[in-house]
Amino acid sequence: MLNKALFFSITLLVASGCAKAPEPIWDTAPYTLAFGGLPEPELPADNPLTEQGVKLGRMLFYETRLSGDNSMACASCHKQENAFTDTNRFSVGIDGLEGHRQAMSAVNMLWNTNGYFWDGRAQKLRDQSIIPIQDVLEMNETMEDVVEKLEQDTLYTHQFFRAFGSENITSYRISLALEQFMNSIVSYRSKYDLFLDGEANFTEEEELGMELFFEEYNPYFPETSGADCGHCHGGKNFSSQEYMNNGLDSIYNDDGRYDVTGLESDRGAMKVTTLRNIELTPPYMHDGRFNTLEEVIDHYNEGLRNNASLNPALAMTMGTGLMLNDTDKSALIAFLKTLTDTSLIQDSRYASPF
Repeated sequence: MLNKALFFSITLLVASGCAKAPEPIWDTAPYTLAFGGLPEPELPADNPLTEQGVKLGRMLFYETRLSGDNSMACASCHKQENAFTDTNRFSVGIDGLEGHRQAMSAVNMLWNTNGYFWDGRAQKLRDQSIIPIQDVLEMNETMEDVVEKLEQDTLYTHQFFRAFGSENITSYRISLALEQFMNSIVSYRSKYDLFLDGEANFTEEEELGMELFFEEYNPYFPETSGADCGHCHGGKNFSSQEYMNNGLDSIYNDDGRYDVTGLESDRGAMKVTTLRNIELTPPYMHDGRFNTLEEVIDHYNEGLRNNASLNPALAMTMGTGLMLNDTDKSALIAFLKTLTDTSLIQDSRYASPF
């Protein structure tokens, strides 16, 4: 009886060891997107957010095999602790080469509807998502090689099946998954949001900063003139769907949007980005020339450079500047810091899955 029992146990062990792993199941369950007081986003009709699609995109976002030497991921330059951007002035690629512009924050992409990158050269987020992979200054890899690497890993073939219904890995599906994950990264839980919901109080300095931020510039009544920041950084996302020349240089060292449109009015113009989490995303401007928020405010207050395509609203202020004193500047910075969303940088849904 002992030998029979032993034989039966061994047979079970061998059988279980040879058993085929369960096949993945296509899962179309929608991803639950929370966005608080932000406007209802318009989701891509041909790429709705699903639980498995977002999961795959998150895996790919942190996957170093997307780079030529398997050392660099999207997350290398878009770090969660920095609101998904890079605090280096210019990010360094796998071959030690610097990029030409400061890395942009990959947060609240669903509220960006007018192209991607500083100059808007990518029409859709899925287009943007795979350009850095192929850029020789960044990840310096081909999509063909990326697909080949991922095809060797059942972790990925199974996850592509769960997300798309087959194990077929393509460049397009990679871009769709990355788009889904980035569209799931939403910042809406700052002190400012809590203040609007009656769940937090502002200090006197923060309230003054908020007033200055939204109050229009008025050279005729200096005592009530504001910083007019909300003119360009408006709405709940503190951004606009515009490209503007903000007077950084008299002579352009970067043509910006002009390279895409060919319009002289776009020369030197760059995307107006969100100010949410601005405290976490130094350095500032497309070329990272300003290290602090104090420098940024000084630029708008008294440092604008005139040029042919300078935004008209900014050009109006050049005669007097914004007339902000030290108290005003400190208050503006205090308000900008209320846009910091600490829950975003601690949210496990956006962290590396590996």
